[in-house]
Amino acid sequence: MGMLDGLLAQLGPNLDIASMATKVGLSPEQAEMAVKALGMAHPEPGDTVASAASSTGLSPEILQQVVGMIGGEGALGSIAGMLGGAAAEGGAGGVLGQVTGMLDRDGDGNPLNDIASMAGGLFGGKN
Repeated sequence: MGMLDGLLAQLGPNLDIASMATKVGLSPEQAEMAVKALGMAHPEPGDTVASAASSTGLSPEILQQVVGMIGGEGALGSIAGMLGGAAAEGGAGGVLGQVTGMLDRDGDGNPLNDIASMAGGLFGGKN
């Protein structure tokens, strides 16, 4: 949870996953999953909460409480940018975009083929 707590700390000094989890009745892992899902769903078309609910299995009511606790739609925009949601909107990409960029050696937008190639090289395959 360290990285996500660090991102939330940028939004406000009183935001932390453990206390948020306790307040909404989730485990810290579920709360972290909720915040990440909300941040990733925010720049996507459609309802952010409904999209996060379908990807996490958490109820929309719980996710709406999480949105309120992190500071609403404005905070979700900041989290989306920090997690890389800005890449979906044509922006620089945030943390996730930076990691993806480092792993995507051929620049095709899909780092999975490059990771497989790197792994093959580690085990004596061609890369």
